[in-house]
Amino acid sequence: MKLLRSLLVSTFCRNRRLHVSAWKNQDKKKNVGEVAWIQPTGFDTGIVVYNPIVKSKVPLITRNEGYASWYMCGPTVYDSAHIGHACSYVKLDIIRRILVEYFDINLITMMGITDIDDKIIKKSGESKRDWKELTRFYEKEFFSDMAELNVQQPYLCCRVSEHMPQILQFIFQILKNGGAYVTDEGSVYFDTSKYQAYGKLGIKETTAPCTQGKRNGQDFALWKAAKPGEPFWESSWGPGRPGWHIECSVMASEKFGKSVDIHSGGIDLAFPHHENEEAQSCQHHGVSQWVNYWLHTGHLHINSMKMSKSLGNSVSIAELLDKFTADQFRLFCLTSHYRRGVEYTDDLMAASVAILKKVECFLDDCNNYVNGTLPEGNVDEVVILQSLAKTKSVIQSALAGDFDTPKAIREITSLVTLGNKMLHSPEEEGTVRSPAVIAALANYITSTLKSFGLETNTKNTQKSSIQTADVIDDLVNLRRDVRNFALEVKLKDKRLLEACDAARKNLSLHGVQIKDYGNTSTWSFGGARKT
Repeated sequence: MKLLRSLLVSTFCRNRRLHVSAWKNQDKKKNVGEVAWIQPTGFDTGIVVYNPIVKSKVPLITRNEGYASWYMCGPTVYDSAHIGHACSYVKLDIIRRILVEYFDINLITMMGITDIDDKIIKKSGESKRDWKELTRFYEKEFFSDMAELNVQQPYLCCRVSEHMPQILQFIFQILKNGGAYVTDEGSVYFDTSKYQAYGKLGIKETTAPCTQGKRNGQDFALWKAAKPGEPFWESSWGPGRPGWHIECSVMASEKFGKSVDIHSGGIDLAFPHHENEEAQSCQHHGVSQWVNYWLHTGHLHINSMKMSKSLGNSVSIAELLDKFTADQFRLFCLTSHYRRGVEYTDDLMAASVAILKKVECFLDDCNNYVNGTLPEGNVDEVVILQSLAKTKSVIQSALAGDFDTPKAIREITSLVTLGNKMLHSPEEEGTVRSPAVIAALANYITSTLKSFGLETNTKNTQKSSIQTADVIDDLVNLRRDVRNFALEVKLKDKRLLEACDAARKNLSLHGVQIKDYGNTSTWSFGGARKT
């Protein structure tokens, strides 16, 4: 499978080599401030991604062939995460898996944890809990929630509070470079007037009053002078704590240096957070570009409004998982593009549940057909293989084209529809069964969904033990024999058939779905399992 993907990637690269060369070296003969984005040189992944600076798709080129660096903004751990956060992290997890599993990129991921800021200080005061105790509690809860959603942990995790010496040194270097100034009260501000490239990701007008000692409206704090009762650290400028933006720059720079391949976060972080990160990092390192590619996820909306605790419309991750499985929510995330906003509604979630159930039932039918327990089926091998090849090609292009997962899911469901039609068509006389072709079809669908982080809930992938499946096999076979006996002898007393129907209904409550085909019965895992 990986060999085929490598060949497809190589072909994709060759077909657009002229396009790539047109982008290269565009920064030559230009000065810092005149260049919005500089295409990096290095390893062409064969992928194009949306670039919010030039507002078009550009080739994804990593600095090294051996690995790619990815820094992701993590949570500010002052409260529980809601499904708006979950949607963003699940979508980024999907992209991460595609890069690693589908395109075979050795990806080094890092997440910064903000464990000291205004919201944390406020929550600490309101709850009368020490800020360290508070942040450790919500940090642990966050990663527990992510594990429940099958979001992979980053390779590296860093807390702001554990990087104070590095933060102070970073600020000192910016001051030394002439890119910042110290106020009378002991705060340090980045001087945007000294950085001509400010505004790469867009500048929004601010109506906030200008803080005392601040020279320009867009200037932002690198270091905040301590206020009474707040946590603080000593510095050359007096006691205080870091500003919001400096934290990510320092932690990412410590691990990845003066250039980062990919940086991600929600769309609301593009400005001012990511804009300010880029500005201060370029000023510190003396480079024209610090981050090569920005990935921003769209908002999750409820009743056409952004989900937010402040608006009182948030749904907790625990509440989500009481109603739906992690796979069902992940499919919901897959069916909308990562850059687009998406409305969270019961209808859209129901549609995702239905798609996942359709796929899982089909995969179980494939297994039953291959094992000879599905009695019908009229499979056209040529049509299946042609459709499979076309689907592979379309999905390859979709994923290489800014991670178009909605298109990939549509292709998979179309393939399932075709397969279902053939598996449930009556056998014609002389029909030759095609178990290998159906197995190949099921294997491709399963492996593709797995590369998105979906663990299809079928007999072959269910996390129950093999012994449990054997017990269910025996139980379903016993029910089948009793049912066939009752039908054959045509008993007037219908209690045996009623008992068989009751058994099927009761097993469905435990997630076991039984299907009767004439005198044969099959079963599969499906729906929520009763515990």
